[in-house]
Amino acid sequence: MVVGHWPVAEPIETERLVLEPLRVEHADEMAPLLRDERLHEFVGGRPATPKELRSRYARQSVGRSPDGAEGWLNWILRHRETGDAVGYVQATVRLDGERPVAELAWVVISPEQGRGYAAEAAAGMIGWLDQQGVTALIAHVHPDHRASARVAERLGLRATDVLVDGERRWVGP
Repeated sequence: MVVGHWPVAEPIETERLVLEPLRVEHADEMAPLLRDERLHEFVGGRPATPKELRSRYARQSVGRSPDGAEGWLNWILRHRETGDAVGYVQATVRLDGERPVAELAWVVISPEQGRGYAAEAAAGMIGWLDQQGVTALIAHVHPDHRASARVAERLGLRATDVLVDGERRWVGP
């Protein structure tokens, strides 16, 4: 893998979910779902307005940082049976020397939490990343966010002593 030549997000299917590559049009659907203050309890900030989310999705859906140093892979999670959006996953890919590393994140909307969707979606994303040659993984989880820590554990990541902006770094494999 060469800087600037990053994988492009493709649809991914898991047992219960379809991971749909992010498009700007998703903002109108996702903005009301992500408006929940509880989703910001551990990561800070505030819910994005629809306009802010469209702007963010416009940047993210390009698939790479402006300087090309990172690949941006983002998916909306849809329930396979209903087609309803239930969250998102993302991977920021960069090179550590010559080795590609993906920094992972997952969010499931509050009404759908506790059903294993985050771990299922992230595992599907990790399998897809592995097929692209990206096997080194990082996630950052707030020390008090037990649900996300359990997701990281299910994914085979292990907690380190490194804190970044108040979040514990998890690494794998």
